[in-house]
Amino acid sequence: MSVTVFKRKMSGLVKHSKSVYQFASVALLSSLPNRCQLCQHRIEQLDYQQLFPNQVLSGICQVCLAASLYQHEVCLGCGCEIPLLQAYCGKCLKHTPMLVVAPCSYHQGLGPLIAAIKYQQQCAPLNAITQQLATRISQLIEHKLIRAPQVLVPVPLHPNRLRQRGFNQAWLIANRLSQLLDIPLDDTSLTRVVDTVPQADLSGKQRRENCHNAFKLSDNVSYQRVALIDDVVTTGTTVDEIARLFSQQYIYVQTWCLARAEAPGLLD
Repeated sequence: MSVTVFKRKMSGLVKHSKSVYQFASVALLSSLPNRCQLCQHRIEQLDYQQLFPNQVLSGICQVCLAASLYQHEVCLGCGCEIPLLQAYCGKCLKHTPMLVVAPCSYHQGLGPLIAAIKYQQQCAPLNAITQQLATRISQLIEHKLIRAPQVLVPVPLHPNRLRQRGFNQAWLIANRLSQLLDIPLDDTSLTRVVDTVPQADLSGKQRRENCHNAFKLSDNVSYQRVALIDDVVTTGTTVDEIARLFSQQYIYVQTWCLARAEAPGLLD
């Protein structure tokens, strides 16, 4: 047997093995019970489709998802409850902070799931929550409260953190939104050049110091409007630091995230 024929047969065997493995993986996953990570109840797709058409649910049931979404309109500046669908509350109208679009509050239901996506690689609910974010974005665009960006820019991880975690949840969200909303994804213009420490346990001042000059934006970016994509916005320190870089090139920035953490006192 010639070397060429041997390589050809081995290549075919490898491809066959991969196909068998992929088929077995799909069969195994489809046989496992699809349960909600919040209430542990089995997820029935037929019931779910009545509430959220054209979406396959995984990792979170219809009841928990519906209950966790905003039940009222919120200010896109500070996140406080407002009576009508509009961009800003009266206080934010005075200084028009960066728009932050999210389908829910981090503190009222989905916080544990979003944290589990990042820290425990429990990504099953990510698609369902991202779909709700896309629905919220489409609603705001339709009512002309936000303008569709030209490109989606995920908040980047430092290469060291990316190797450690194995994925960037902001990129996963941005990639899915790009498919749902037909908006291009740019994951090369913005990079994280400082391997910052995790923000979770830092004070506001420490967060600002931690993120200062942690990112780099390519010169002469050709967009006029971008949407930063992240999993959650808490104090806004990270997105504010990135927005500062875009503003230096006269680029308008808004932020889209799975959930936002309101300022202390807003939920009292």
